[in-house]
Amino acid sequence: QVALQFPDELLADAVEVAARMEAAAGAEMYVLGDTTYGSCCVDEVAAEHVGAEAVLHYGPACLSPCRKLPVLHIFGQQPLDVGRCTEAFRELYPERQSRVVVLSDVVYAHAMGELEQQLCPEYPNIIFSRLVCRDLPGPAVPGEERKFGRQFCVEGAGGLQDYAMFYVGAEGLALTSFMLTWNRCPFSSFNPITGCSRHETLNVNRALMRRLYLVERARDARVVGILVGTLGVAGYLTLLQHLRELLCRAGKRSYTLAVGKPNPAKLANFLEVDIFVLVACAQNSLLDSSDFYRPVVTPYELELACNPAREWTGNYLTDFRDLLPGACAHVELPPAVPAVEALPDVSLITGKMRATHLCDPPTSQLPPSTTLACRDQTRALAEISPAASFLESRSWRGLEQQLGQTPVSKAVQGRRGIAIAYEDEGCEQP
Repeated sequence: QVALQFPDELLADAVEVAARMEAAAGAEMYVLGDTTYGSCCVDEVAAEHVGAEAVLHYGPACLSPCRKLPVLHIFGQQPLDVGRCTEAFRELYPERQSRVVVLSDVVYAHAMGELEQQLCPEYPNIIFSRLVCRDLPGPAVPGEERKFGRQFCVEGAGGLQDYAMFYVGAEGLALTSFMLTWNRCPFSSFNPITGCSRHETLNVNRALMRRLYLVERARDARVVGILVGTLGVAGYLTLLQHLRELLCRAGKRSYTLAVGKPNPAKLANFLEVDIFVLVACAQNSLLDSSDFYRPVVTPYELELACNPAREWTGNYLTDFRDLLPGACAHVELPPAVPAVEALPDVSLITGKMRATHLCDPPTSQLPPSTTLACRDQTRALAEISPAASFLESRSWRGLEQQLGQTPVSKAVQGRRGIAIAYEDEGCEQP
């Protein structure tokens, strides 16, 4: 049993492909029409519902490693005018000794070999990245980059900072993720659909300033909603546990929410949540939350806000696997600091004092007590539930019975008619 996962734009070909695959392989094929989260990720949840033993993923992919099932990626082959792309590269980089790393969308990977044959004789310092559909064994060697399913090695004392990036593909989430991660490298791109090339004018510093503003919002938040944006990327369960521990030690309360594809209408139902953190693949983590009632941050931004040992170094991380234990960018949580020894901190947004130190994790069991005390049920619930605490702070809490507080009276006849003209209202003469 094999699951065939198609994006929405390729579903028209799903029936014919499934029929040919069944005739050729002799296996039972299931078409996954609507993915649970982003179409670039492998939907292992839907595949397990039909008992699939493998997944064939068609179309663009983020190349995030899966947890359980073996996956075969079929990217497709979109047309690329290699001659026009070569001319565009020469116009963007007239200096033949330029150090450039060539990246591409997965749908144009089939033409990178021909483009390499055209450019390598003229540009001795050019590097072409390779697609890697699975994690490579062993640690990366010095100068080697393994990110977003791409692999390449750079040479030189300055490392990657001495190189520029040339991207073959249309503007989208993949390019945005590349530019934020390698924000110290100048970017240029060639769009095969329009045939136009350009130096990327996206102000990366301005985009980083927006993300750092969200970090400040996360420091002010008291209740955080952890959005599960993937159930198939390897390591997401470890990250969820890490985020819960981080928020608990930072003195913040958290919810774990699995709502499928997030949108403003869904997240507006959780009014007590001050900020959301999205656990998703590298491409879908950078969610534009300008239309949302509450902002949405990435796990890396939440770590910057809550982990005092995590400092901003200029390198932005969009892949949450870099934060896990054993990864190159993992930072251990520092020991707890007593409240009297913690340094004071002032919010740059509200101007109020706030706590930024980590406390000891709470014990799982409360100490035994022989003292009985009568407690207000509403306040006791508010100490446990963030939703109850938020509801208690509101002036209007919905319809309440108020038993014994409303005087008893006989029923009286109300107005008659329709709302536009009740019988007791005077009619204006034309």
